[in-house]
Amino acid sequence: MKKILLTGALGQIGTELTEKLRDVYGVDNVVATDIRETDHPVVNNGHFELLDVTDANAMGEIAKKYQVDTIIHLAALLSATAEAKPLLAWNLNMGGLVNALEVSRELNCQFFTPSSIGAFGPDTPKNQTPQDTIQRPTTMYGVNKVAGELLCDYYHHKFGVDTRGLRFPGLISYVAPPGGGTTDYAVEIYYKAIENGAYTSYINKGTYMDMMYMPDALNAIVNLMEADPANLKHRNSFNVTAMSIEPEMVAAEIRKHIPSFTMDYNVDPVRQGIADSWPDSIDPTAATEEWGFKAEYDLAKMTQDMLTKLKSKLA
Repeated sequence: MKKILLTGALGQIGTELTEKLRDVYGVDNVVATDIRETDHPVVNNGHFELLDVTDANAMGEIAKKYQVDTIIHLAALLSATAEAKPLLAWNLNMGGLVNALEVSRELNCQFFTPSSIGAFGPDTPKNQTPQDTIQRPTTMYGVNKVAGELLCDYYHHKFGVDTRGLRFPGLISYVAPPGGGTTDYAVEIYYKAIENGAYTSYINKGTYMDMMYMPDALNAIVNLMEADPANLKHRNSFNVTAMSIEPEMVAAEIRKHIPSFTMDYNVDPVRQGIADSWPDSIDPTAATEEWGFKAEYDLAKMTQDMLTKLKSKLA
């Protein structure tokens, strides 16, 4: 049975992953941490500690206090926010990662941190991007992710840390609000469809990006962490995806449920530039072959579930 320390537990992934891990491993075996504390089930329904991940000593003390054997490190600035605050992004994203890896090395913990399609760049093959290919990102977030992949590889090969990771596409969820990512339009559009019946997209039509519904992402994390290490060739940067979509496709699917829904465009050049530097679609074959990855939700199934859950939530 794992004893897990999770950083960034109040973020987009963390809010749902904390609940998932508590369900799978038991409430007493999951320690959620974040730099802020608020009235939220993550804080109220299990172990919770305030933690600034740039404070290595504090992270180590919490890990020792709860005798954890697994660290899941999610705390980070996302793509659009990181581009607006690149120095802060470097210090937080890389400093926090080094600290988490060091604690894992010292305490012999299994380790997970997410990478991203942001690790790719404009020179990367755009369609069915291979698992192993050129990575020359043009954003600070992307630079952080490539460096993070390499750093996790280093800690595995140099120190034997059991590091694992996924290159997530855009993640879509009805639980946590958007958090400053380039793919957040695919979350916002569902909220606005219900609230206003209309949405103005900051990403242009015809801009394909990979996406995944949050339940598939959570299952992927658990399944990867439970996978036999002997089968893992790539460890820290598995391509995973569920669908490659562009804004008009999402709008068309929403209209099957809300026929009056309308969408126009006011393109944000910063986020559009980031999106244009990313692949249109990626190839998850390595994840499928090495640990059995499979997504359950396509665009139609996700849209139906998103609208149903959001209508209940917003009511």
